[in-house]
Amino acid sequence: MVGMSEKKVGVIVGEATTDMFYFASSIDDYPPKWEYLMVLSNEIADGEIREVQVLAQVERIVSASQVLSREVDFDAINRILQARIEDLRTWGKARVLGYIHHEPSGGRRRVLLPRRAVVPGRPVYIAPVPLLREFYSSTAEDGLHIGELINRPDVPVFISASGLRRHLAIIAQTGAGKSYCAGVLIEELLEKGATILILDPHSDYVLLSQSRGGGLHNLSSRVVVFRNKAATGRYKDVGNVRPYEIAFTELTPDEVCDIAGIREKAVNQRNAVAEALKSFKEEIYTPADLVKKLEDPSGWTEDNKIRNAAKSALKYIRSLSKLNVFGLTSTEISEILKPMNVSVIDLSGLEDKTMNYIASNILYETYEAVSKGEYGFPVFIVIEEAHKFVPFEGTSYSSSITNRIAAEGRKFGIFLILITQRPSKIASDSLSQCNSQIIMRLTNPDDQNAVAKSSERMSADLLGNLPGLNPGEAIVVGEVTTVPVMIKVRERLTREGGSDIDLAKKLEEARLEVNAAGRADEDEARRQRFTGQFGAE
Repeated sequence: MVGMSEKKVGVIVGEATTDMFYFASSIDDYPPKWEYLMVLSNEIADGEIREVQVLAQVERIVSASQVLSREVDFDAINRILQARIEDLRTWGKARVLGYIHHEPSGGRRRVLLPRRAVVPGRPVYIAPVPLLREFYSSTAEDGLHIGELINRPDVPVFISASGLRRHLAIIAQTGAGKSYCAGVLIEELLEKGATILILDPHSDYVLLSQSRGGGLHNLSSRVVVFRNKAATGRYKDVGNVRPYEIAFTELTPDEVCDIAGIREKAVNQRNAVAEALKSFKEEIYTPADLVKKLEDPSGWTEDNKIRNAAKSALKYIRSLSKLNVFGLTSTEISEILKPMNVSVIDLSGLEDKTMNYIASNILYETYEAVSKGEYGFPVFIVIEEAHKFVPFEGTSYSSSITNRIAAEGRKFGIFLILITQRPSKIASDSLSQCNSQIIMRLTNPDDQNAVAKSSERMSADLLGNLPGLNPGEAIVVGEVTTVPVMIKVRERLTREGGSDIDLAKKLEEARLEVNAAGRADEDEARRQRFTGQFGAE
């Protein structure tokens, strides 16, 4: 089962188990950390022992010498090297990933974990490309191409779209590339025909309709940006922008009280608000109009209890009026949910409370439309800065519905993609429902612990690799992949909105502007007529 082209890089030594093995290598030609290896082993398959190709990954490489120890002084080391009596040796530790088994009936491919340990003395080879491609490929209908193997850029990695049915978390510290990675995933899902809704607090995704070079791509018409009047918008020229509004007149008295924060037990205050709203009759009104009503209840009620309660409710309604999200008409959820379409909700520049209310309104309407069968296609909800919407401590407008979607949404076809740099700040109920995770560079111990608690598939060894990942590199675990895989995220086809500014370039532009202004001042001074006097000697 080993071809002539397979490169031998070591021999299995010491103790080996079904999960790992050690190997010795040449000091001049050993596999690097995270390289993929292949060893032959005998496994029981379909009732008989067969030789299989076991795939493994290098987790640790050590070069050592007993003679060249730290206790030996510098001069002695030089004499040892001149005499060429050093005892250099290299060994490594590899984690077993599994082997591919084709079932006799139909030839269905499955990745199985070995039941038998590999044998010391057996050769270790660099894993051949065909084996890796078979391991990390997926069907054309189900596969989402998100990157290539770390150390093996000739092997593309596809994750399973079906695996997203159990929700996904993309986790990384700032600058590691989580939003870029999410953009790649969104591109793949859109090509498959997905309905995608993005809650975007920092305008990271508003440029999805543009290609990486700045033009339009073939699906640009399928990307729409919705922006509330209170949002500032980090980018102005983003293409297809539509207003997102919520009509205050369409809210019931209970909804107004709930949004304002008036407790259910405050019956008199809630009754006062209801009576004030009823007094508008068929008028179009705003939160500011409701504030005026409550400030002067004498015009619409003679009940002293209601009048006193109206004064008490004022502080809550004044707070509600500061949300500044309400308009005269409401944007229908049918405008947002469309097949093979991305709807980006641009929340940039909004206060957290306002942002959360808009998010909760959209999430509730989405849940209602899908769960009641009013919208008949699966919906993928991407929540950037998820810790702001489902905080670990306290609640927000959107935390209840987000947790509900995390627990129940998959039954109806609503799937979450939570993105955060602070997993320790997300409600554990929502994070633990994400059965798949794409995890990039992460150095904070609290966040690493949160990842470990939320993922049964994240081993201590994999966690230990997180600080060593470069920007754009990730570990993928869970139901979207057959085995944990380390990838380099592929290049995006669409333009990124969340990248950092080019600081050096901006500083240079500032210098050029100042220098140009200085030269203009000098030129202007030279053009001025001389008005002084020449002194006589």
